[in-house]
Amino acid sequence: MRTIPALACCLLIAGCSAAPPDPGPVFDNEGNQPVSCMKHQQAEPGARYRDPDRIRTDETLPLLRYYTSNGRKTYCDGAAPSDVDRAWAGVYVGLGAARANVTGVLG
Repeated sequence: MRTIPALACCLLIAGCSAAPPDPGPVFDNEGNQPVSCMKHQQAEPGARYRDPDRIRTDETLPLLRYYTSNGRKTYCDGAAPSDVDRAWAGVYVGLGAARANVTGVLG
């Protein structure tokens, strides 16, 4: 019977703790489908791609695959890469991938 109050106390404390910070958006790899041009990313990469303690292979591999296949293509709207697009390409290079694959994005 003494474990019930202790359990309730732990649940209460856990319920009051702050939520972990938002790790940021997931990279949009366009459904991993073949594309003839790229679309712009909507939001900058967050901790899930920049914080070594949060980086997960299942989230970085789609980004690596996308830019390796498509990073030399133009954007579908004909516009130049945005600061957001450059930030994602920077993550790609930061993960050890070849900068040559994203020279169209990074310049």
